Amino acid sequence: MAALASTPGALPAAGAGQKFDFDTPYNRVGTNSIKWDAQLRNFGAGSLVAGMGISDTDFRTAPVITEALNQRLKHENWGYLDMPRSFPETIISWNKRRYGIEIHPDRMLLSTGVHPSIISALRAFSPRGSKVLMLTPAYDGFFGDITAAGCVAEQCPMKLVDNRYQIDLEELDRHISADTKSLILCNPSNPTGNVWTAAELTAVGELCTRRGVVVLVDEIHCDFVTPGHKYTPYCLLPNREVVMNSVTFKSASKAFSLSALKCGWMYSDNASYIARIAATGHSGDINTLGVVATQAAYTGGEPWLAELVAYIDGNHDFTEKYLREKAPLIRYTKAQGTYLAWLDVNPLIAKLGAAEKAAAATRQKPAGARPVTASMLVQDFLVKQAKVQINPGSAYGFVGEGRMRMNLATSRKTLALALDNIAGAIARL
Repeated sequence: MAALASTPGALPAAGAGQKFDFDTPYNRVGTNSIKWDAQLRNFGAGSLVAGMGISDTDFRTAPVITEALNQRLKHENWGYLDMPRSFPETIISWNKRRYGIEIHPDRMLLSTGVHPSIISALRAFSPRGSKVLMLTPAYDGFFGDITAAGCVAEQCPMKLVDNRYQIDLEELDRHISADTKSLILCNPSNPTGNVWTAAELTAVGELCTRRGVVVLVDEIHCDFVTPGHKYTPYCLLPNREVVMNSVTFKSASKAFSLSALKCGWMYSDNASYIARIAATGHSGDINTLGVVATQAAYTGGEPWLAELVAYIDGNHDFTEKYLREKAPLIRYTKAQGTYLAWLDVNPLIAKLGAAEKAAAATRQKPAGARPVTASMLVQDFLVKQAKVQINPGSAYGFVGEGRMRMNLATSRKTLALALDNIAGAIARL
């Protein structure tokens, strides 16, 4: 990672009495990081000062996790793991303590992450070749999960009202057909940052239950909610029929940046749904270090997480204000949740003539090849001119075109450098 340049003006203070250091940039280059190293391979050595695409954090993990891992590493044997009973108990306790969720241990399945869990659920509920609904823009990883299960993604676009996304129930109903058996819902939403209300979730759930569509709820971002909003667990909705028609997927990997340790779980109040998923051959054979890290996070990591959530909220505020004042060709309305910023780059696309250039580039491609989009060209522009990589919105469904997803889970110094570089690149146009 390149040395950080000085940024004009004072950066927002991290917070009085903060115990943990999120301000010092942490160099991840050379660790085979997808967010950094993979982008440097894609775009060339020296091409980036800020990798802000892939959804993981740039901070040192909670000290309690590092301590637990170091202690386990002192035992130099890595044979088969006998899953400790305390592990599912730790997960159950965390969800009960923080969110009031009662998870029955017999209605929970462990997994190596949310993706394999969703794939197993799709195999249980959606026959090969059937449609799987998504409210788009939707996390691009869901498209891969649906393909892996042998199904077809059905995109139901959300409405954009006053720069906030809303679920269009009439549109959702129109997208349900006889071969639609499941819907994947992200709560809070990646990439849009919506923290869905109980009323919104219930409306979707009642429609899907009435139409025979199982709701698969990815709640991996639930620990990141900005002030004024509240995460509503789908399993706590008052309509029990709706709850019984759902499966929820979680992991500590977002909150504590543990993606590499491959550990997750799913649960449902409906025992028959869990049994159907288990019958697909679903594997809960988890990495030993993932178990150690997750238990440490959920038993001693809460103070660290509280400071992280507050710090990232400050990054949201900083980004919204910075872009409004210094780079108005990129517009951002603060997300309700997640550590992701869903940027409106339509004015920048117009300034670059990117839509016309993308159309011309697509015409030069062989028939059936992946089309070039305007947001892809904006990504290239920002890498070449600002040395900042963020994800093109077209990856999140066709309705995501004109947008880009920027990961704000980094030091404020790195964030300020990235925004300075972006503003400078736009000023030179």
